[in-house]
Amino acid sequence: MKKLSKLLLALSFALSITSSAFAVTVASWGGAYTESQRLGYGDPTAKKLGVEINWVDYSGGLSEIKAQKEAGAITWDIIDVYAKDIINGCDEGIFVEFDFDKDFPAAPDGTPASEDFFAPMPSDCAVGNILYSWNYAFDTRAFDGKEPKTIKDFFNTKKFPGKRALYTGAMTNLEIALAGDGVYMGKGGSEIYKLLETEAGINRAMDKIKELCNDENGGCVFWSAGAQPPEFLVAQEVVMATGWNGRFFNAEITEGAPIKQVWDGQGLDYEYFGLVAGGPDEANAKKALAEMTSTEGLAGSAKYIAYAPYRISSLEIIEANEPWFKDGKTEMMPQMPTAPANTKKYFLVNGEFWAENDAELSEKWEAMKAGL
Repeated sequence: MKKLSKLLLALSFALSITSSAFAVTVASWGGAYTESQRLGYGDPTAKKLGVEINWVDYSGGLSEIKAQKEAGAITWDIIDVYAKDIINGCDEGIFVEFDFDKDFPAAPDGTPASEDFFAPMPSDCAVGNILYSWNYAFDTRAFDGKEPKTIKDFFNTKKFPGKRALYTGAMTNLEIALAGDGVYMGKGGSEIYKLLETEAGINRAMDKIKELCNDENGGCVFWSAGAQPPEFLVAQEVVMATGWNGRFFNAEITEGAPIKQVWDGQGLDYEYFGLVAGGPDEANAKKALAEMTSTEGLAGSAKYIAYAPYRISSLEIIEANEPWFKDGKTEMMPQMPTAPANTKKYFLVNGEFWAENDAELSEKWEAMKAGL
C-alpha cells in the first residue's frame, strides 16, 4: 500500500510538472545562424517570459511538419522558413494567420509593427525575422589591386579573368544574370521579375550564365553549401563567388580571409517565422514569437551574425550602440544588407514568383547546366 501511495504521489508530481511547465520548440537551420537566434533573442525571451525555448535543426521545406501533422504528433511550435514555403504552408493550413499590429509589438516610437517591417510580408502567416544578401565576393589577391565594384564586373572576364563560383540552383542566378547584363532593375527588382515572366527574359538570363561558364577567360564552379564560396576563394579555386553575406563576413572579418564583398546588384532574401497551427503550445509560442521579433529582439541577433533584422527600428539600436558585434570592436551597420549604403541597387527575392515557377525554371536550369 505504501509503495502504491508513493507511486501515485510520484505520478501526481510528474503530471503537475508536465501541466505547468512550458517549452517552445523552434525549428531552424543550425550552425552559426541558429546560434545567433538563440543568443540574440531566444535566451533573452526565455528569461523574460519564464519559459524554456528549445532549438532543433531541420533541412528546410514542409515535409517534416507535414509528416508530424499526418501522424498526429506535432512537436514543433515555430519554424524558420523561406518565403515560398510560408506561402504554400499558409495556403495548406499548416501555419497560423496573424493580425500583425495586434499580435506583434510596435516600434519604440510607436510605429505599428506592419509599418516597421523592411518589406511587406508575403503571407498573413509570415512574420519577418532577418534579411540576408545573395551578393558576391572576390579574392583580393587576384587582380593586382584592381577591385570589381559592380554586378556587371562579375561577368567581365576581360578585365577580371578567372573562374566564378555560382549557386547550384536557378533562384537568384537568373536575377543576377539579368542585372549583370545591364537590365534596369526597378524598385526592389520589379523590372527584373517582369522580364523573367517572359520566355525571352528567361532565355536571356540563362544565355548570360552559359556565356560566363563557357568563356575561356572565365568558367564556372557550382556550390551547394554555404561554406563553399569563401573556401573556394581562399583556396584560389575561383576569383569571384556568389554567396551569402554572413558567410563572407565570417571569413573576412572574423577569420581575416583575403576576400571582399560587393553589394551592388545584391539580392535581398528573407527568413520568416511561421507559427504552427495546432502546435504543442500555440498560445504561449505566439507570445514568445512576438518577443523574439520585437525591435530589441531582432537587433540582438546582429550581435552574433551579419544578417539584418527585419524591423527597421532595430537598425537604429545597432547604429546608436556601435560597435555592436560581439567582439566589441566591429561596427555592424556597414555589414547590414539593408544599410542605405548597401541598397543603392538591389532586388528583393520574389518568393511568390519562385513559389509559382520554381519547378519549371529548375528543370530548364538543370538542362542548361547539363549542356555546359
